Amino acid sequence: MYAVIETGGKQYRVEQGLTLQVERLDAEPGATVMLDRVVLVGDGDALNVGAPTVTGASVVATVLGHGRGRKIAVMKYKPKAHYRRKTGHRQAFTTLKIDKIELKK
Repeated sequence: MYAVIETGGKQYRVEQGLTLQVERLDAEPGATVMLDRVVLVGDGDALNVGAPTVTGASVVATVLGHGRGRKIAVMKYKPKAHYRRKTGHRQAFTTLKIDKIELKK
């Protein structure tokens, strides 16, 4: 069984036991979070597509920890004006381990 969830403005395909990094969630490491924005649930040949979400479906995950991604360089430049600005950005993320996918009928 797999599901497509939406969190942080992005969609992720998840299965039970999968570890993934999502946009930072407000939860402590070791806590259990329930992701209820499930867009699609697939089980063998059966496919439940939500409009916009599947009713009664949720994904339970455990927070493994938080971190920050690699630094990316952001450059602003205006030609002929001697204007140059270089800054960096590191995106915060949360590492989740998918425990189970629930589908209530």
